[in-house]
Amino acid sequence: KLIHVEGDIELAERSERAVMWLVPHFLAVDAAGTATQLFQHRRVCNVYSAQSNPVLDEALKRGRARFGLADLFSRQESARPMVRAIKRGQAFFNPSDMDFGLRDAAFVPFFGEPAATLLAPSRLARSLDMIVQPVVGELLPGGQGYRIRFLEPWTDWPSDDAVADAARMNRWIESEIRRCPAQYLW
Repeated sequence: KLIHVEGDIELAERSERAVMWLVPHFLAVDAAGTATQLFQHRRVCNVYSAQSNPVLDEALKRGRARFGLADLFSRQESARPMVRAIKRGQAFFNPSDMDFGLRDAAFVPFFGEPAATLLAPSRLARSLDMIVQPVVGELLPGGQGYRIRFLEPWTDWPSDDAVADAARMNRWIESEIRRCPAQYLW
């Protein structure tokens, strides 16, 4: 077994509410996406950045959707189709540690330095009354595969303050980086 899942991956299947998986960019981020299609049965939607090379772009999309439960939405397009998918009950795989500049972002601390951090995860979770469950993917040593940890859902996130939520998200990502610094991509 190459993908070892820890925690409650089936939360999205049992929940009446939509689920957002917050997934920072560790080496196994794509393995975490695969786990959401192999170890639970709810459809998943994901946002991706279109690649400038159309062959690579198509290969990435095909690979990420190969198990038949994923709908992929380009960051370069409108968010409306993705929001509709979430409202229909799809779980949202959210690689939330992206820096798109000041658009819908705030500069909040990240390892003591101000970093442009997206406000959209908090705003989306709040507007759609989503359960937010952090997920971390790790590459195991010696070719043993991947460990995907589905952590306890946050009960106090989102709050009424998207900037405070962004800072909280960064503190959590910092704690996960400290656990496994060599595997963080950014």
